[in-house]
Parts: sequence; C-alpha cells; structure tokens
Amino acid sequence: MANKDPSVKVKQIQQFQAGGDYSADRVPLATKRILHVLFASELAGSERYCIDLANGQAALGHEVHLVVPRGLPVAELVNRQVVLHRFTMPFLRCRRLRRLIAAAGIDTAHGHLSSGCKALATVPDTVTRVATLHVGFKAKQHARLDGVICVNRAQLPRLGAYTGHAGLVWNWLPEVKHGKALDLRSELNIPPGTRLVGAVGRLHPSKGNDVLISAFVRAAPADAALVIAGEGPQRPALEKLAKGDSRIHLLGHCKNVPGFLRNLDLFVSPSREESAGLAILEAMHEGLPIIATATEGPSEYLRKHPVRFVEPGSVENLSEALADALGSDGDNRLARMDYDMEPFSRAAGVAKVLQFYIEVAASRRDARRRDAGQSHHID
Repeated sequence: MANKDPSVKVKQIQQFQAGGDYSADRVPLATKRILHVLFASELAGSERYCIDLANGQAALGHEVHLVVPRGLPVAELVNRQVVLHRFTMPFLRCRRLRRLIAAAGIDTAHGHLSSGCKALATVPDTVTRVATLHVGFKAKQHARLDGVICVNRAQLPRLGAYTGHAGLVWNWLPEVKHGKALDLRSELNIPPGTRLVGAVGRLHPSKGNDVLISAFVRAAPADAALVIAGEGPQRPALEKLAKGDSRIHLLGHCKNVPGFLRNLDLFVSPSREESAGLAILEAMHEGLPIIATATEGPSEYLRKHPVRFVEPGSVENLSEALADALGSDGDNRLARMDYDMEPFSRAAGVAKVLQFYIEVAASRRDARRRDAGQSHHID
C-alpha cells in the first residue's frame, strides 16, 4: 500500500535530500525473512550487488532467499546461508513467486532489475515490496511497489507521482574475494613493461566501450594495451571497431574481477549512462588511477576523490585524458592512489538497506491506519 498523504511525501523527500537517516545502530536484532528477486540473464554489476546484499544480510542472521533463473551462474558467489531458488519456465515465475512468499513467510521482498520488479509487482501487498533503482525509475515496474532505493540523488526528481517510500543508499564496496592469482600479461603474451588500461562492464552501447576503444586507438602510445572484461551484444561491433589492433583485448566474462584489476595500471569507466558503477569502487579498492565519465552516479559520489572526469560519449575528451595519463616520461607504471573508502562501507550499506525495510513497513502501517480512520469517519 503506497502513501497518499502529501505531507508524508514532502517529509520523505526532505530526508532523501539530506542523505537519508540510516545507521547501523538503528537496525533491530529481530530476524527478518527476506526474498531477493533477480531474473537476470547474465552477471554484471547490478547482479553482483544483489548477491552481495543477500550474503551480507544472511551473515547478520536474517533468513534470506534468492530467486534466480535456472542457468544463471551464481553458485560460486552465493554464500551457504542464503537459500537459493532456481526458477524455470518464465510464464510460471509470478505464480511460483507468490507461492514461495506464502510458504516461507517472507516479510520483505526486494526486486532487482526489470524482470524482478515486474514479477514483484504481481504479488499481494501482504508482503513489503521494495526495489533498488539500478538503472532508473519506471512506472510500469516500480509504481505498485511500497518503496524504492535510489542509488544517487539525481534519481529523486524522476520519481514523478510515485507515492511510496523513497530512500538513498549509495552502492558499497562488496565483499572482496581474492580468488586465484591472475597474470594477464603472461596469459595474453603482453610484454612485461606494457601499461595496461582496463575496463569492466557489459558490452552494451550504454557502457561506452566503443568510445574507449576509439580513444585508445587515437591516443595510446605503443607501450600500452587495452583489456576489457565483460560480455554482451555489442561484442561484434567492438571487434570490428578495434580493426585488428593487437593491443586491444576483449576478454569476455570475468569471474575474478579483483584479480583482473590488480593487473591494471589505469582503470577507465567510459559509460554513457551510469547510476552507480560497482567496478569503479572495486578499482578504487585496488588503488588504481581512474578516468570516469561524468555520469550522474560517479559524478556525485566521486566528486571529492582524485578521479579524472570526461564528458560521456566524447572520444576527444577521453583521448586527451588517456594521453595525459599515459604520457609520463620513462615511467611505465602509474602510481597507485589512496582513496577514502569509508563512505563505501559494506557493513554500513547493508545496514542502511535493512533500516529502509523497517521504514517502508512502518510507512505501510501508518497508511493503513489513516485509511482505516478515514473509512470510520465516513461511516
């Protein structure tokens, strides 16, 4: 049930603009039954955020369920405490979801990405239904839900007539699993002194890898190589754009992102659109120099950090930034950076999401009391 009282909406906007009022010490000890709905076809940043959130909540003692489509390779990422459900037959997902919620006694159902949020909108409002806006607010997906978590402040004005509860929770640095050592130079037969420029993300036009390849071809010196980790529909176009340049490597899906990043000398986030940017935080954790497009998420949470910003979609701007970063005389390795990672604390982020659940549930109760009072007054 969504709030209809305008004063409540004004209050939630004021709280959002102030950065939210969520803190770990406000999260109660009572165990919750939480369900995450992730109907995704591949593993990228939003999917890894969902899984890390589920793992973090389960580690705190909550009963956490995760629904994914059969075939999504999540087994190595999901901790044992999380109850994993694999759904087949897309046309039966909504029915199975309702049955699971009833059978498990779910308190809060949390939708991620388009398919998960659409499915969640079909379940009864006996359960608190929330979503994270990994991309942005869409009325068809989110209007019927009780709460939405924005990942940057710019998303708030786009909520429009939405009357549910809104909150701000920035993405956090996920639990870092070191995995196996990875030597990209050796695997790709790249000379030891070569400086590696890298990016992580789906091969999709929104991620701007075409801009990165064009800028690299234009500006990078001979003693540099470009490695891009990720898979997606733009791969054939990117391969054509690289024009057989032996310095450019499209590696496909990477299961060991930390290991990949540790090989780099420079990280680039060339997205045309970016609400959050999980790989940027991972690159910061590794101390990598970073060039990022001034998209709405990174330009907000990175403004106090030593990051070089460029215009989204501009080959010229990115070429200049690459030339500046790689043009140091005689020094093949770029110096590591010291970033303040405290604002991206995993523990704080998970706690803020749990606190958001509590606020949405309280908002629903208040709305029901108001509706009941109005009905009694009319009678």
